[in-house]
Amino acid sequence: MEFDDKFEKVLFTQEELEEKVTELGKKITEKYQGKELLMVGVLRGCVTFVADLMRKIDLPLELDFLSVASYGKSAFTSGVVRVLKDLSEDVEGRHILLVEDIVDSGLTLNYLLNYLKGRNPASIATCVLLDKPYRREVEVTVDYVGFDVPDKFLIGYGLDYAQKYRNLPYIATLKNKITKEE
Repeated sequence: MEFDDKFEKVLFTQEELEEKVTELGKKITEKYQGKELLMVGVLRGCVTFVADLMRKIDLPLELDFLSVASYGKSAFTSGVVRVLKDLSEDVEGRHILLVEDIVDSGLTLNYLLNYLKGRNPASIATCVLLDKPYRREVEVTVDYVGFDVPDKFLIGYGLDYAQKYRNLPYIATLKNKITKEE
């Protein structure tokens, strides 16, 4: 898909994303040497990121997904998180890497960390491609971060606007998309 006039600018090219995912994969591989890892992706936005990331991790691993809703049809979180699809795998005694596309308020990630901790994993770490730390409403630890990003509405590489643009091979900002502060 070519650059559209609805896009403001490209923040991260396909090449920059590939480099960052490779870097994250190496760090995760080093951290979990000798352990089996269960990657838990948060649907839908993480699909592209988690698929690329798991190929850069040189360890035995399994993959599972959660689907949650906290935004409804709005661009802003409601603050209420609902689990729409639960895990298929048992996590007790396992090393979990929770993978998200983006974290801003921290509400969803905080909810999921508590949700998974209640199932007694051996360990749990978080990996996010994009982070908006200045938007935090709750304190949440992110162990592996790809990029800190501006307070713009982002699309591409799994991120959508009204379910469109997930297939872009880069991450761009969307023109005239109002953020929470505006």
